[in-house]
Amino acid sequence: MELVVALGVIVFKVALVIAILLLLPLPLTWLERKIAGHMQQRMGPMRVGWHGLLQPVADGIKLLTKEDHIPAEADRFLFKLAPILALAPPFVVFAAIPFGESVSVLGNEITLYISNLNVALLFVFAVIGLEVYGVIFGGWAANSKYAVLGSLRTCAQMISYEIPMGFAVIGVVMLAQSMSLLDIVRAQTDVWNVVYQPIGFFVFFVAGLAEAQRIPFDLAEAEGDLGAGFHTEYSGIRFALFMVSEYVVMVLVSVLTVILFFGGWNGVLIPLPPLLWFLLKVAFFVYLFMWFRFTFPRYRYDQLMAIGWKVLLPLSLANIIISGVVFF
Repeated sequence: MELVVALGVIVFKVALVIAILLLLPLPLTWLERKIAGHMQQRMGPMRVGWHGLLQPVADGIKLLTKEDHIPAEADRFLFKLAPILALAPPFVVFAAIPFGESVSVLGNEITLYISNLNVALLFVFAVIGLEVYGVIFGGWAANSKYAVLGSLRTCAQMISYEIPMGFAVIGVVMLAQSMSLLDIVRAQTDVWNVVYQPIGFFVFFVAGLAEAQRIPFDLAEAEGDLGAGFHTEYSGIRFALFMVSEYVVMVLVSVLTVILFFGGWNGVLIPLPPLLWFLLKVAFFVYLFMWFRFTFPRYRYDQLMAIGWKVLLPLSLANIIISGVVFF
C-alpha cells in the first residue's frame, strides 16, 4: 500500500509540474508585453479582458486554429520532431529541481521535489544541452536559407556559452562539496553563494541569457535580419511549442540562478515561508530577463562570440583558480 501511495505522489508531482510549465507562458507573455508597454510609455494589451488579461488565451486560440503549414521541400519527419526536441529537455530537467525541503499535508511529509539526485547539477547540464538539437533540426529540416542561418547561429552560440556556464558553477560545487541541488541550498543557510562567488554568478547569468536566446543574445532569431531565424517556416501549434520552450528555459535559468547563488528558499530578515522566498527570487530574475529585453540592443555576431570566448571563458577559469586557492 505504501508503494502505491508513493507512486501516486510521484505521478501527481510530475503532472503538477508539467501543468504549471505548460501554463506559465500565458501569464508570462501578458506580463512581458505589459512591462514592454510601460517601459515604452504605452498601455500594452488592453482590449481582451480587464487590462488585456485574456490576451494570452486569445493568442493561444489563434495559434491552435492557424493552418499547420509544412514547406513542400522540407524533411517532414525532422520538421515535426524539432519542436518536441526543443520542448522536452527543459521539462525533463525540472524532475531534478527542488522547490523546498518538505511540507506537511494531512499529517504526511511531502517533499517539494520529484527526485533528489546526488549528481543533479550534472544531470541538469547534460539534459539542457540536448535542447539545441530541436533548434538545429527545425532550421535544417525547413530547407530554408534563413532558417538554416538561424539554426547554425544557435549551434555556435549554445556551444560557446555552455562551456563558461558549466565552469561558472564549479566554485559553487567546491563550496557545497556536492552536486546535489538540495545540498547546495543547505550550504547557503548562513551566507548565499553570491557573496563568495560574484564572478561565478556574473558569468552564469550572462551565459544563461545567451542559453535562453534572449536579448541581447537572441542571434538565433534576430527578427530584423533573419525573419525569425530557425522557426521562420513554422506556424500554428508547432510555432507555439518553440515559444513555450523559450519561456520554460527562461524560468529554468532563473530557478538555477536562485538555487546556485541566491540561497534557494533560504530567506533573510523577513520571516516568510521558504516556498514564498523561493518564488519571489525566481520572479525577480524573470523580471530581469524581461527588463533586459527592452533595454539593451542586440550584439553583432562577432561581438557575441567575442564575449563568450574572450570574456566569459577566461573569467570562469580565473574564478575556478581563485576559488581553489582561497577555499583550499
